[in-house]
Amino acid sequence: MERRKFLARSALSATAATTLAAPAIAQSSRPDIRWRLASSYPKSLDTIYGAVDMMCKRVGELTDGKFKISLHAAGELLPALQVLDGVQNGTIEAGHSASYFYIGKDPAFGFGTAIPFGMNTRAQNAWMYVGGGIELLNEFYANYGVMAMPVGNTGAQMAGWYRKEMKTVADFNGLKMRVGGLAGKVLA
Repeated sequence: MERRKFLARSALSATAATTLAAPAIAQSSRPDIRWRLASSYPKSLDTIYGAVDMMCKRVGELTDGKFKISLHAAGELLPALQVLDGVQNGTIEAGHSASYFYIGKDPAFGFGTAIPFGMNTRAQNAWMYVGGGIELLNEFYANYGVMAMPVGNTGAQMAGWYRKEMKTVADFNGLKMRVGGLAGKVLA
């Protein structure tokens, strides 16, 4: 009788031990994940490139190195303005870019970044994270086979600082300037 109790308890203990250990065993047997992330920005642009660099490192830390994202600056894997295309066609697993670089594909790409006369940084973050903006954008991005996960915000972008006051549209004639996205379309 004692022997039967001992065997029953041993079997129960062995079953409990393997059941409790199963999640840890399964987790340790999962393959490591390696992604390549191409950025549209150079390493020297620390305010933007630095944010995604921190994110990549943090993902590695939080997963004990099981999920590693190798970050590549503009031009290392793809030209700066072809990051979206690289994610779409599977050349890379992830991209870090500004959606307004792709308004040539569809003007709606402009809504993920700075919009002329649009929201400031706080308002855009509130719209993205509380107002349903990221869900709306990802519904649009799904048409291109990608999804967005914001990593920072550059805020509203100024149209410029000029040597003379700009009083009329004619004052912009011949002026060389960099204005991205929909603001560039407005000024063109």
